[in-house]
Amino acid sequence: MTTPRQVTALATVLLAPNPGPMTLDGTNTWLLRAAGEPGCVVVDPGPDDAGHLAAVAAAGRVELIMLTHGHADHSAGAAVLHRLTGAPVRALDPAHRLGSEGLIAGDVIATAGIELRVLPTPGHTSDSLSFLLSGDERPAPGPHADAVGTADPPSDLPSGPAVLTGDTILGRGTTVVAHPDGRLGDYLDSLRLLQELGDTTVLPGHGPELPAAGRAAEHYLAHRRARLDQVRRALADAGVDAAEADPADVVRRVYTDTDRALWFAAELSVRAQLDYLREHPDIP
Repeated sequence: MTTPRQVTALATVLLAPNPGPMTLDGTNTWLLRAAGEPGCVVVDPGPDDAGHLAAVAAAGRVELIMLTHGHADHSAGAAVLHRLTGAPVRALDPAHRLGSEGLIAGDVIATAGIELRVLPTPGHTSDSLSFLLSGDERPAPGPHADAVGTADPPSDLPSGPAVLTGDTILGRGTTVVAHPDGRLGDYLDSLRLLQELGDTTVLPGHGPELPAAGRAAEHYLAHRRARLDQVRRALADAGVDAAEADPADVVRRVYTDTDRALWFAAELSVRAQLDYLREHPDIP
């Protein structure tokens, strides 16, 4: 079983045991609380894995469960954790809510000594959200408890706000625009929103934390621009326009640097790119 690792003064990560080509080392389940707080907020409980969910429930009283989006590697364990702890599940998609209201852009959730501001970041999926985390980073008063996340955090951890990005920005590599639910235009807008966060620490849904949301978003935007240019060249070479193109053929021409095991995911992104080019023919 993975040991919880404190990443910032307010955030501890517990890695789910579901590694794979699409999940990297596994799903990051985030436990959020200020030092000294007995309760916590859980973001993305991960897959329906009994050992992982038991470890999450043992980390302290779960006051709230939140989902960045509804993909099963992030959400499948939410109903079980809800039964184990009684904590409500909040999400944008009503299908994933349990015992509470949902989440919408601009919501502010304050509990466990922290504040989470809901940012709309669709594109990977239509229901994708990011959460801007801030709170009381002072050491806990009085005797220090031994429960996960309640003792004083190490002094060398990143301080200041952090943003939980789900699959919108990953800790390693790039993400898929999951066509048809995911849309590239929405995704580019979401990256521009996250770009405005500058040096805010990124707490992603998969992979390691990143030091600056602004730089990560700039890298993702540059990658998307480069891919669109490659798709345009592939269409020109094939003598077709975006409406006529065969997505599988575009994948073969463009994604030569991608493991063939991931070409099914690349085809989802290509379909989203072709839709974008049809809708924005004049954007360079």
